[in-house]
Amino acid sequence: MAANPPPPAPPRILLAGDAHGRLHQLFKRVNSVNQSTGPFHALLCVGQFFSPEGEAEVGDVADYLEGRAAVPVPTYFTGDYGPAAPRLLSKAAADARGFAPGGIEICPNLFWLRGSNRFTLHGLSVVYLSGKKGPGGPGCYSQDDVDALRALAEEPGIVDLFLTNEWPAGVVNEADTSNVLNQVLDPHGYDPVVAELVAEIKPRYHIAGTKGVFYSREPYVNDSAAHVTRFIGLASVGNKEKQKFIHAISPTPASTMSSADIHARPPNATLSPYVAPVKSVPIGEDPKRPAENTDAQYWRYDVKRQRQGEAEGGRLCFKFTSSGSCPRGSKCNFRHDEEAMEHYNRNVCFDFLNKGKCERGPECKFVHSLSGGAAVRDARPRSERRNVESSCWFCLSSPDVESHLVISIGEGYYCALAKGPLVPNHVLMIPVEHCPNTLMMPPEAEAELGRYKNALAKYFEKQGKAAVYFEWVSKHSHHANLQAVPVPLPKADAVKKIFHLAAKRLGFEFSVVNPDGDANQGRESLRSQCESKSSLFYVELPEGRILLHTVDGNEKFPAQFGREVLAGLLSMADRADWRNCKLSKEEEIRMVDDFKHGFCEFDPAE
Repeated sequence: MAANPPPPAPPRILLAGDAHGRLHQLFKRVNSVNQSTGPFHALLCVGQFFSPEGEAEVGDVADYLEGRAAVPVPTYFTGDYGPAAPRLLSKAAADARGFAPGGIEICPNLFWLRGSNRFTLHGLSVVYLSGKKGPGGPGCYSQDDVDALRALAEEPGIVDLFLTNEWPAGVVNEADTSNVLNQVLDPHGYDPVVAELVAEIKPRYHIAGTKGVFYSREPYVNDSAAHVTRFIGLASVGNKEKQKFIHAISPTPASTMSSADIHARPPNATLSPYVAPVKSVPIGEDPKRPAENTDAQYWRYDVKRQRQGEAEGGRLCFKFTSSGSCPRGSKCNFRHDEEAMEHYNRNVCFDFLNKGKCERGPECKFVHSLSGGAAVRDARPRSERRNVESSCWFCLSSPDVESHLVISIGEGYYCALAKGPLVPNHVLMIPVEHCPNTLMMPPEAEAELGRYKNALAKYFEKQGKAAVYFEWVSKHSHHANLQAVPVPLPKADAVKKIFHLAAKRLGFEFSVVNPDGDANQGRESLRSQCESKSSLFYVELPEGRILLHTVDGNEKFPAQFGREVLAGLLSMADRADWRNCKLSKEEEIRMVDDFKHGFCEFDPAE
């Protein structure tokens, strides 16, 4: 018997702090490290990538953009700010088309990680927040970028690397500051929003820059997660203090690790700094003064509101107000107000709700009134506005829509083949207009959806298959998609059983919406039960019965539950994650052509 091949070696990654435009010096060091201890697969740069000086100080960057110098290894950067950055990045931004979570290439081997997103790099799951906290505009991350990461935090799978420019407020281990430099304790460069995000995302590594100092914190145990997190702060390139600005790691992707390795805790592991009060570095206070009654509630929107004294005056909990739940429950020092949550969902400004005023003034995109009759700039939910105002994969009007996957366009719905399909002919039925779930669509669109389902049933029947439909409706849903997965007829009877079994393993039971099996009546019942602020998952079985689970506010429900269950039914566990099933654009185009050829006789839009 042949021996099993050894597992692939983990990727080797270089990390760098603020480049400040000194790319020649950075890449000279990268070449030296690569020759002595390489090769390395990638370089990840956090902090200010471009020069903080004026337009005259862009020589190094221009050499690479104009082809006079070469980037030695694939390099990804998040610090898209500095006086010259908008001009240097304008062409790349204008030329960017489609969904590019892995970066926009601005010259060979140099990738701009714009906004926020998640992508896979040599098997590693990487999440990033580009830009820094600020008033908005170029080089500043937006609330939309933050909201996108909150939604990503709900997706299954462990994040290996989280890249930010600024450090998370409260990260310093207060129990051991004896060897910590004063620069680490300096309040400049800390961001409470980053602290909030890292506590939700729970990466294995968190990498940050901006403070001009190297700091490798003791690993800490995450709340409600098996693995630990390691924080690494990096100094700026060529700093006078000779602080470390480049660092090498070689992490095994979590997706390939054993359970024992993921659960392993180093002997120097500490508690998470984001679930207990921290008194060492409250932002905006002098670290030399004794801290007075502080609370490091990491999800606070503004660190000035971290002080417990202000909380006693009735300050709102941002986590509860924005999401409807708070991990600290009754232990939270801030107010959980359902009425404020409803106002927030109606696009009322959080600062206005919390302080009675908003310092952003006319620059604020949200409403400064509690009156339902007030002029609302956009009455749609914030999660929906984020995609409308920026980009959305599924909006046909968006430059990011992958139109080559579209197979049919109707009045209210269009159909597309899934990207990274579970099986061939895996179809998404998507509203043409931006809508967070299909249950909120108007009656005429619901009728058209029924026609598409009838057409798919006939098409799949010719192949000896039956359709399973499912939809995950979350408070974070942006653009609806009802998924249709064909399963072989011999397995159709087992669909009900495997969904009930999967539910039992997660600790809940499905309710049956339509015991008589009338799918149309079942959807009508679902539509009457659906509320925009509730989360739910439903699946329509091949025989027409609909199973429903209303997700409790504190419940951690897997966003890919439907796909994961069907992957188990079809003995395709390795295809449960769509990212493992991605095809080239040429393969996708052939797949669409094949589908259209067989579906055209049934297509209700023809």
